[in-house]
Amino acid sequence: MSGYLTVDGQFEDLTVIERSKFICNIKGVQSEDEAKDFISQVKKIHSLATHNCYAYIADERGLIQKFSDDGEPQGTAGMPMLEVLKAKKLYKTVAVVTRYFGGVKLGAGGLVRAYSGAVSSCCEVAKIANMQPVTYFSVISDYENYSKILSLTAKQGLAVVNTDFGDSISLTIAVFLDEIVSFEQALSNIFRGKAVYSKLNDGFYNFG
Repeated sequence: MSGYLTVDGQFEDLTVIERSKFICNIKGVQSEDEAKDFISQVKKIHSLATHNCYAYIADERGLIQKFSDDGEPQGTAGMPMLEVLKAKKLYKTVAVVTRYFGGVKLGAGGLVRAYSGAVSSCCEVAKIANMQPVTYFSVISDYENYSKILSLTAKQGLAVVNTDFGDSISLTIAVFLDEIVSFEQALSNIFRGKAVYSKLNDGFYNFG
């Protein structure tokens, strides 16, 4: 598995060109169904708009892609929007650009620049997540060795996802795939071979 970038949350940005309003809504999604639901939501909110064009890449490998010009001349909206997502290497992301026509025709070139520019502008205000492949570990520690575990995760650049304090300390740690062997060895050294830990599952984690 390799990492990917996506949008962390949902963001909106407005661009005005020749009195036409171009409102871009962009969101990180987990599936194509979620992307489609978001598009439907935006269309309902802006049901009186002239156009609601969209583009999305719904997986982390770029295999699930779709776009729509929604009545604009073919090739002037959805495809340029999709090309922006590709250029910025944004996966699991959907963008919808709503246009309220201002009375001035922009021409094909103008429309391409307007729709691609609206997405680019929205990407600038959006928070971007750097998703990296990890294996999640559950680690049970006593209080004496807790600081050593924190030092270990800081040294290896790992993430403590969750910590529960009780009679012992239960941690969930996201470990880079190429750090698994050294992480397990370090745990063994800290606990002198008596470390209590288990692998939970593989997935992705946002390292910012």
